[in-house]
Amino acid sequence: MTKTLCGLQACFCMLAIFLFCSVPVSGYADDYIVGPGDVLSITVYGHDDLKTTVRVTSNGYIVMPLIGQVKVGDMRTSAVADKLTALLADGYIVNPQVNIFLEEFRSKKAVVLGHVNKPGLVELRGHMTFLELLSQSGGMKEGAGKTATIKRTVDGKQKVIVIDLKSLIEGGDLSKNIPILDGDAVYVSKGGTCYVTGEVDHPDAYPCDNVTVLKMIALAGGFTGKASKSSVRIVRVVKGKKTILKDVDLDSHVQPDDIIVVPESFF
Repeated sequence: MTKTLCGLQACFCMLAIFLFCSVPVSGYADDYIVGPGDVLSITVYGHDDLKTTVRVTSNGYIVMPLIGQVKVGDMRTSAVADKLTALLADGYIVNPQVNIFLEEFRSKKAVVLGHVNKPGLVELRGHMTFLELLSQSGGMKEGAGKTATIKRTVDGKQKVIVIDLKSLIEGGDLSKNIPILDGDAVYVSKGGTCYVTGEVDHPDAYPCDNVTVLKMIALAGGFTGKASKSSVRIVRVVKGKKTILKDVDLDSHVQPDDIIVVPESFF
């Protein structure tokens, strides 16, 4: 177990270095969505007097020389540049060329908890991926499990995404290195942790040393009214391959890193 964990940590460091070297982290993120607290450095080619650095206000505005207050919140930086270009071209400058550099990213955040060296809030700098977020949190602690979860709110509903750390970090499967979104809550498990998701009251990661499936569901707050209690599944990695156990006995014992899925009943 210790060798496996050390291997994961070493592979994480190598993979993180590779990703940071191969994917530039730039302030020129054209598709970054601007929000309150972000700091923009704005330049207009050939007009040094218009160069300005501004912080987006709580209601999404900036103040620009010549044109005054401009609404930029919830706009992509490329769209902000286009908007400022159009405003400056309207009676101020002929064919203005506006460039925007993101000095500080403050409006988007995620929280990282569990077995990482620096748990807490992380500011999302442009398109931050799971591995980049993990790196910003100081990497995994010794004793971390082989799975992480991301709790994400989509259209008002909570969604739980499970990341297979061994496949991603040791196996190099970058399809699992998914983008992190504003408001995500990431939890890196400790060894001996299982996950309960689906139709339970509190889907999350829970300790699972010598406990049954039913006990795990109880830890997650129990079944919801829509749960199909007879169709519980377990996703388990066996010899490196993902296996789905269907219609499991609720009195059977779980194994570390099991994912217990409680489906919705359609009857």
